[in-house]
Amino acid sequence: MNETAVIRTYGLSKTYDGVEALKPLDLTVAANSIFGFLGPNGAGKTTTMKLLLGLIRPTSGSATIFGMDSVRKSPDIRARIGYLPQEPRFYEHHTVWETLDFTLRFFFKGPEQAIRQRIEEMLELVGLEGKAERTVKTLSGGEQQRLGIAQAQVNYPDLLILDEPAASLDPLGRRDVLEVLSRLRKHTTVFYSTHILDDVQKVSDTVAILNHGVLAAYGPIETLLAGSSGVVYTVTLKGSTGITRARVASLPWVRDLQASEREGQSTWTVAVSDEATAEQQLLRTILADTGLVVTSFGRKRYELEEVFTNIVEGGAHGGK
Repeated sequence: MNETAVIRTYGLSKTYDGVEALKPLDLTVAANSIFGFLGPNGAGKTTTMKLLLGLIRPTSGSATIFGMDSVRKSPDIRARIGYLPQEPRFYEHHTVWETLDFTLRFFFKGPEQAIRQRIEEMLELVGLEGKAERTVKTLSGGEQQRLGIAQAQVNYPDLLILDEPAASLDPLGRRDVLEVLSRLRKHTTVFYSTHILDDVQKVSDTVAILNHGVLAAYGPIETLLAGSSGVVYTVTLKGSTGITRARVASLPWVRDLQASEREGQSTWTVAVSDEATAEQQLLRTILADTGLVVTSFGRKRYELEEVFTNIVEGGAHGGK
């Protein structure tokens, strides 16, 4: 695949009965990336996926996938896509092998040895190689979800679209699915929706957050986790902090200093404008006060849940 961008949307929108389910959306999804698509229920995630899959038509705007228009070239595009719905359905009396064999023959007509080899590759990829003869109804929820990913991947797709791939799984099942997603990076581009923010933080390169049909944040996950305040340090201290706190707050490269007291300790959140200078001088300035004991010091790293909550509850908007 030669395209550097697998998906591009240009003001893509959808209105149902006068209600804007998706407001004009501009996104770019890079090849061989794992793209996390987030948002609360009703945010427009499923509507976006249906538009990309050609299952519904946009009200306005457009999208290209592999450089082809998502409406006019939908059959050509779908031949290169694998899709896993939120709740995959199988013939429960079929074995794992029969399930993949049945799906693969829609895309590939032979020879038999090549079909067998491809099924074996998929079983190994998702960790089901020892369960090929098990019937679907005897599999755990996590195993069925991995079978769904294998089924979506069996036609060598250039794009894999997954709708809540780990939503109903326990922690072990989610871990297994995340491992599969990480392995898929070398084979395809993964575009998936989820509400499990911890999972997104573990595997995604890029994240988009929808809120009420609007793109509220979009960019590399490292950028989102850096927070909107730029470079921020957190410091926990014991002792009388008043004089040193005033000294630090007055430094020209300190933009803001917030302090809180708890159980005899003071915690400072220090936003800085000059990262290099702060790295060299902030801790030294604090330690110059020999009456203070620093119990922790480091760059603040936001959790995705914190970023997501701030955006969704605060109505903040960002962009790339």
